[in-house]
Amino acid sequence: MALPTSDTPLYNHPLPEIERWLTNQGCQQDREQLHCWYIQRANWQAEISLDIEQLTVRYIKASEGGRGDIQRAFKYSLSRKDIEDAVFAGP
Repeated sequence: MALPTSDTPLYNHPLPEIERWLTNQGCQQDREQLHCWYIQRANWQAEISLDIEQLTVRYIKASEGGRGDIQRAFKYSLSRKDIEDAVFAGP
């Protein structure tokens, strides 16, 4: 099954397709908390949570000085491309 076009709101994507999209982005699913995903890039790492009404991303130790986390939330009404551009650009 192919992903809907990138301008499609994320709420119109079946869950298996969202999971495949996250996997294709380099994310790894938590084996115990299946709604949680992790990604590590060269300059940052994050936890992504598929919540009921939104996708939440927490960039770990990303605040000024690397002491705190930065958290952002994106409604599923946003397009997959908009969420992808925002989340995977990093903190």
